[in-house]
Amino acid sequence: MEKGPFSVEWLAQSSRGGAQPAAAARRPRSPSGDAGGQESPADLGDPGHEAEAGGGATPGRPRTKFSAAQLQELERSFREQRYIGASEKRRLAAVLNLSQSQIKTWFQNRRMKFKRQTQDAR
Repeated sequence: MEKGPFSVEWLAQSSRGGAQPAAAARRPRSPSGDAGGQESPADLGDPGHEAEAGGGATPGRPRTKFSAAQLQELERSFREQRYIGASEKRRLAAVLNLSQSQIKTWFQNRRMKFKRQTQDAR
């Protein structure tokens, strides 16, 4: 039976990612086994595209290690207000020498920690 574009076999194969467009199926393969002769970043051994051991984190910025002084100021700000405004975020970023993105992420994580703590206390 032919695997046409509307057959059950074709649909099952395409949902698993096994179906290739006709042009890709005819493309010559390089000795390394990939199509088109171009290597993907993972094939090149690019350290930014390797899977990290022990984590499911996406490649990118390494984990930020906050100093005690930074944590003290972040916690003080969190006690005052759980949700940080744009001006306070800019101020903290400047004072603590962190990016606004790091401040925003810290507050998100701290709210989740707070939520877990309050749920565990019940």
